[in-house]
Amino acid sequence: MNFLAHAYLSFEDPKVLIGNFIGDFVRGPVEEIYERDIVIGILLHREIDRFTDTHPVVKEAQQLLKPEYGRYSSVITDMYFDYFLGRYWKNYHHQPLDEFAQDVYKVIEAYHQILPESFLKAYQYMKHYNWLYSYSELDGIRRALTGISKRTRFDSKMETAHLFLDENHEVLRKHFGDFFEDLVSFSKKRLSVLKAEI
Repeated sequence: MNFLAHAYLSFEDPKVLIGNFIGDFVRGPVEEIYERDIVIGILLHREIDRFTDTHPVVKEAQQLLKPEYGRYSSVITDMYFDYFLGRYWKNYHHQPLDEFAQDVYKVIEAYHQILPESFLKAYQYMKHYNWLYSYSELDGIRRALTGISKRTRFDSKMETAHLFLDENHEVLRKHFGDFFEDLVSFSKKRLSVLKAEI
Protein backbone atom coordinates (compact mmCIF):
# COMPACT_ATOMS: atom_id res chain seq x y z
CA MET A 1 0.00 0.00 0.00
CA ASN A 2 1.03 3.61 -0.42
CA PHE A 3 1.28 6.56 1.98
CA LEU A 4 -2.42 7.46 2.26
CA ALA A 5 -3.39 3.91 3.16
CA HIS A 6 -0.59 3.64 5.72
CA ALA A 7 -1.74 6.92 7.28
CA TYR A 8 -5.33 5.72 7.43
CA LEU A 9 -4.28 2.35 8.89
CA SER A 10 -2.49 4.08 11.77
CA PHE A 11 -5.95 4.70 13.22
CA GLU A 12 -5.20 8.23 14.43
CA ASP A 13 -2.31 7.22 16.69
CA PRO A 14 0.47 9.78 15.97
CA LYS A 15 3.45 7.61 16.95
CA VAL A 16 2.11 4.58 15.11
CA LEU A 17 1.66 6.86 12.09
CA ILE A 18 5.30 7.93 12.23
CA GLY A 19 6.44 4.32 12.34
CA ASN A 20 4.01 3.37 9.59
CA PHE A 21 5.44 6.09 7.35
CA ILE A 22 9.12 5.27 7.88
CA GLY A 23 8.74 1.48 7.67
CA ASP A 24 10.45 1.33 4.26
CA PHE A 25 13.19 3.78 5.26
CA VAL A 26 14.68 2.05 8.31
CA ARG A 27 16.72 -1.12 8.75
CA GLY A 28 18.32 -3.03 11.59
CA PRO A 29 17.33 -3.10 15.29
CA VAL A 30 14.69 -0.37 15.21
CA GLU A 31 13.73 -1.05 18.83
CA GLU A 32 17.14 0.34 19.85
CA ILE A 33 16.52 3.58 17.94
CA TYR A 34 12.84 4.41 18.31
CA GLU A 35 10.37 4.40 21.15
CA ARG A 36 7.83 1.62 21.57
CA ASP A 37 4.83 3.04 19.68
CA ILE A 38 6.96 4.09 16.70
CA VAL A 39 8.42 0.57 16.58
CA ILE A 40 4.87 -0.78 16.61
CA GLY A 41 4.10 1.44 13.60
CA ILE A 42 7.18 0.17 11.74
CA LEU A 43 6.21 -3.45 12.39
CA LEU A 44 2.59 -2.75 11.43
CA HIS A 45 3.76 -1.19 8.16
CA ARG A 46 5.69 -4.33 7.29
CA GLU A 47 2.78 -6.60 8.17
CA ILE A 48 0.43 -4.48 6.05
CA ASP A 49 2.81 -4.82 3.11
CA ARG A 50 3.12 -8.59 3.54
CA PHE A 51 -0.65 -9.00 3.82
CA THR A 52 -1.14 -6.88 0.70
CA ASP A 53 1.49 -8.71 -1.34
CA THR A 54 -0.05 -12.10 -0.64
CA HIS A 55 -3.77 -11.25 -0.83
CA PRO A 56 -5.55 -13.08 -3.68
CA VAL A 57 -7.63 -10.05 -4.71
CA VAL A 58 -4.49 -7.92 -5.01
CA LYS A 59 -2.87 -10.64 -7.11
CA GLU A 60 -5.94 -10.64 -9.37
CA ALA A 61 -5.65 -6.88 -9.85
CA GLN A 62 -1.95 -7.22 -10.63
CA GLN A 63 -2.72 -9.91 -13.24
CA LEU A 64 -4.91 -7.38 -15.08
CA LEU A 65 -1.92 -5.04 -15.30
CA LYS A 66 0.88 -7.52 -16.03
CA PRO A 67 0.41 -7.83 -19.81
CA GLU A 68 1.10 -4.09 -20.14
CA TYR A 69 3.24 -3.25 -17.10
CA GLY A 70 4.99 -6.48 -16.12
CA ARG A 71 7.14 -6.21 -12.99
CA TYR A 72 5.78 -2.74 -12.22
CA SER A 73 2.21 -4.00 -11.72
CA SER A 74 2.60 -4.18 -7.94
CA VAL A 75 3.81 -0.57 -7.71
CA ILE A 76 0.95 0.62 -9.91
CA THR A 77 -1.62 -1.36 -7.93
CA ASP A 78 -0.43 0.29 -4.70
CA MET A 79 -0.93 3.69 -6.32
CA TYR A 80 -4.35 2.75 -7.68
CA PHE A 81 -5.49 1.63 -4.23
CA ASP A 82 -4.44 4.96 -2.71
CA TYR A 83 -6.41 6.64 -5.49
CA PHE A 84 -9.56 4.67 -4.66
CA LEU A 85 -9.15 5.28 -0.93
CA GLY A 86 -8.82 9.02 -1.58
CA ARG A 87 -11.54 9.16 -4.22
CA TYR A 88 -14.08 7.44 -1.95
CA TRP A 89 -12.64 8.77 1.31
CA LYS A 90 -16.07 9.72 2.71
CA ASN A 91 -16.93 6.02 2.82
CA TYR A 92 -14.04 5.37 5.19
CA HIS A 93 -13.40 8.42 7.35
CA HIS A 94 -15.42 11.17 9.01
CA GLN A 95 -12.83 13.91 8.43
CA PRO A 96 -12.50 15.57 5.01
CA LEU A 97 -9.44 14.28 3.15
CA ASP A 98 -7.79 17.69 2.79
CA GLU A 99 -7.99 18.22 6.58
CA PHE A 100 -6.77 14.70 7.28
CA ALA A 101 -3.77 15.26 5.00
CA GLN A 102 -2.82 18.50 6.74
CA ASP A 103 -3.10 16.82 10.14
CA VAL A 104 -0.76 14.05 8.98
CA TYR A 105 1.80 16.61 7.79
CA LYS A 106 1.64 18.33 11.20
CA VAL A 107 2.36 15.03 12.96
CA ILE A 108 5.34 14.34 10.69
CA GLU A 109 6.75 17.81 11.31
CA ALA A 110 6.37 17.39 15.07
CA TYR A 111 8.71 14.37 14.87
CA HIS A 112 11.00 15.87 12.23
CA GLN A 113 14.16 15.61 14.37
CA ILE A 114 14.06 11.81 14.69
CA LEU A 115 13.07 10.90 11.13
CA PRO A 116 15.55 9.27 8.72
CA GLU A 117 17.06 11.56 6.11
CA SER A 118 15.87 9.35 3.26
CA PHE A 119 12.27 9.72 4.42
CA LEU A 120 12.60 13.48 4.87
CA LYS A 121 13.71 13.83 1.25
CA ALA A 122 10.57 12.03 0.11
CA TYR A 123 8.48 14.04 2.56
CA GLN A 124 9.55 17.34 0.99
CA TYR A 125 7.87 16.25 -2.23
CA MET A 126 4.94 14.69 -0.40
CA LYS A 127 4.02 17.93 1.31
CA HIS A 128 4.88 20.23 -1.59
CA TYR A 129 2.68 18.30 -4.02
CA ASN A 130 0.21 17.25 -1.30
CA TRP A 131 0.40 13.59 -2.27
CA LEU A 132 -2.07 12.48 0.38
CA TYR A 133 -4.76 14.59 -1.25
CA SER A 134 -3.66 14.66 -4.88
CA TYR A 135 -3.70 10.88 -5.18
CA SER A 136 -7.49 11.10 -4.96
CA GLU A 137 -7.55 12.68 -8.42
CA LEU A 138 -6.71 11.02 -11.73
CA ASP A 139 -4.34 13.84 -12.65
CA GLY A 140 -2.53 13.46 -9.35
CA ILE A 141 -2.01 9.76 -10.06
CA ARG A 142 -0.82 10.62 -13.57
CA ARG A 143 1.81 13.02 -12.21
CA ALA A 144 2.97 10.56 -9.57
CA LEU A 145 3.24 7.59 -11.93
CA THR A 146 5.02 9.70 -14.56
CA GLY A 147 7.51 10.81 -11.90
CA ILE A 148 8.16 7.21 -10.84
CA SER A 149 8.56 6.09 -14.47
CA LYS A 150 11.41 8.58 -14.92
CA ARG A 151 13.31 6.91 -12.07
CA THR A 152 12.90 3.28 -13.15
CA ARG A 153 15.81 1.33 -14.63
CA PHE A 154 13.66 -0.20 -17.36
CA ASP A 155 10.86 1.06 -19.58
CA SER A 156 7.97 0.81 -17.14
CA LYS A 157 5.26 2.54 -19.22
CA MET A 158 3.92 3.86 -15.91
CA GLU A 159 3.33 7.25 -17.51
CA THR A 160 0.33 5.60 -19.26
CA ALA A 161 -1.04 3.77 -16.20
CA HIS A 162 -3.55 6.53 -15.42
CA LEU A 163 -5.22 5.74 -18.75
CA PHE A 164 -5.50 2.06 -17.79
CA LEU A 165 -7.05 3.15 -14.48
CA ASP A 166 -9.57 5.37 -16.24
CA GLU A 167 -10.53 2.65 -18.72
CA ASN A 168 -10.85 -0.08 -16.06
CA HIS A 169 -12.13 2.05 -13.21
CA GLU A 170 -15.09 -0.04 -12.07
CA VAL A 171 -13.29 -3.39 -12.25
CA LEU A 172 -10.33 -2.06 -10.27
CA ARG A 173 -12.61 -0.26 -7.83
CA LYS A 174 -14.27 -3.58 -7.02
CA HIS A 175 -10.89 -5.19 -6.43
CA PHE A 176 -9.99 -2.35 -4.07
CA GLY A 177 -13.27 -2.57 -2.16
CA ASP A 178 -13.04 -6.34 -1.72
CA PHE A 179 -9.44 -6.12 -0.55
CA PHE A 180 -9.51 -3.01 1.63
CA GLU A 181 -12.22 -4.33 3.92
CA ASP A 182 -9.97 -7.32 4.68
CA LEU A 183 -6.94 -5.06 5.12
CA VAL A 184 -8.66 -2.78 7.65
CA SER A 185 -9.80 -5.76 9.70
CA PHE A 186 -6.34 -7.34 9.58
CA SER A 187 -4.59 -4.07 10.52
CA LYS A 188 -6.83 -3.41 13.51
CA LYS A 189 -6.22 -6.90 14.85
CA ARG A 190 -2.47 -6.79 14.27
CA LEU A 191 -2.16 -3.36 15.87
CA SER A 192 -3.96 -4.65 18.95
CA VAL A 193 -1.67 -7.69 19.13
CA LEU A 194 1.49 -5.63 18.64
CA LYS A 195 0.47 -3.23 21.41
CA ALA A 196 -0.09 -6.17 23.75
CA GLU A 197 3.19 -7.91 22.85
CA ILE A 198 5.67 -5.03 22.74
